[in-house]
Amino acid sequence: MRSMKISQIAFASVIGGALLGILIRAFLPERNLTADSKDLVKLGMGLIATMSALVLGLLIAAAKGSFDTHRNGLAQTSASIIFLDRVLAHYGQEAKDARDLLRRSVANLLKQIWPEDASSPASVAPTVGSESLYERIQELSPKTEAQRTIQAQALKTGIDIAQARWLLFAQRGSSIPTPFLVVLIFWLTILFVGFSLFAPPNATVLVTLLVCALSVSAAIFVILELDEPFGGWIQISSAPLRDVLAQLGR
Repeated sequence: MRSMKISQIAFASVIGGALLGILIRAFLPERNLTADSKDLVKLGMGLIATMSALVLGLLIAAAKGSFDTHRNGLAQTSASIIFLDRVLAHYGQEAKDARDLLRRSVANLLKQIWPEDASSPASVAPTVGSESLYERIQELSPKTEAQRTIQAQALKTGIDIAQARWLLFAQRGSSIPTPFLVVLIFWLTILFVGFSLFAPPNATVLVTLLVCALSVSAAIFVILELDEPFGGWIQISSAPLRDVLAQLGR
């Protein structure tokens, strides 16, 4: 899992930085550990900490925005699907085949995005079934003005659903720029070097550094999990589509 691997790398890097700071402290002459030196290092660490907080905030906003976009897109698609089914229901018995195809398409979509086998990757790529549904609606032969209106509405809704599917597919890439992650981990590593450089290497300091390293790596893990809305531990719920599937054909 990408998020777990990168967060482990971040944890190893910041802990390595802390250990490096302790090692440097052991070999530094006392003249380099004066109050003036400490003040300068603290100013530098404050600057890096501010920049790290800004980058971390940008990454959180980007990941949360991507997650919300996918969730809202799925909710909109679900609403359009149930609306299309009700429109076809008003068309009459002639639209039964199209409604059955719509139900099968939704069932396949559920299996595609949330596969029963957890090891299988999720996919939001549109399938042939979505295009077949549009063709099936086009093949309807309306006999009244009401049926012609309903067919036109069904075609428009079908196009909206297809566009939403393709939009989800186009947005499937990561919203987190890799250089941002690399720079953030580098800055965090430098911070931990500075933290341990002037701190006595006792149990309290080591435990504090460990907890801080776990915290920042956990933050990176959550960011990367939000950036993968259809996979991982933090993912969009399949409840909207499952609720739609239960209503289709009624």
